[in-house]
Amino acid sequence: MRARIYQPARNAMQSGTAKAKGWVLEFAPASAREVDPLMGWTSSDDTQAQVKLRFDTREAAEAYAASKGIEFDVIEPKGRKPVIRPRGYGENFATDRRGAWTH
Repeated sequence: MRARIYQPARNAMQSGTAKAKGWVLEFAPASAREVDPLMGWTSSDDTQAQVKLRFDTREAAEAYAASKGIEFDVIEPKGRKPVIRPRGYGENFATDRRGAWTH
């Protein structure tokens, strides 16, 4: 059984990183999903794919996987570039503007 350890990305509706600080251990699906011919629902007999364990640190997630004998891959998070404008929002209302303000 193989698992992946990663830091979840922030929600598209968030501007900050409040709930994206923890780490997640998630199991890879062991079998393919099947479509029920009568109802058309997608189902699987793999219950491990439903399990997501959350940890505060990467080391805690790795220690848990090692103690339970779970093979794992660690996916490093991509760094976020800071968005820093020279004068920020206050520049919209500056009195020392060089050019005329237009819409």
